[in-house]
Amino acid sequence: VQLVASGGGMVQPGGSLRLSCAASGFSFSSVDMSWVRQAPGKGPEWVSGINTGGLSTYYRDSVKGRFTISRDNAKNTLFLQMNNLKPEDTALYYCARNAIPADFCAVAKCYESHWGQGTQVTVSS
Repeated sequence: VQLVASGGGMVQPGGSLRLSCAASGFSFSSVDMSWVRQAPGKGPEWVSGINTGGLSTYYRDSVKGRFTISRDNAKNTLFLQMNNLKPEDTALYYCARNAIPADFCAVAKCYESHWGQGTQVTVSS
């Protein structure tokens, strides 16, 4: 299993970034996926999840209306469009396979422990 996130960077508050995650080594289209982030000195935090077909998406409350998760199963790629970024969004972002369906992510730890390579997002003026 290989998960490689990219697209991070430094932006000012209110800015936008689009993260990508290239997946390989497993049947990507058969697995719900999530984005997870970890800020310095804090534990991991689930951000968003998506079902296998991409039609059902889920978000933590703090990013609803600002972030959009999507996937391209033909290209084995997961995306996270992040708009109106805030300083509290600063973290290392990872994509992760789900261990349980994405609709449970708001109430349980839904993602596997293997996250692969993350990408840094820094929001600062």
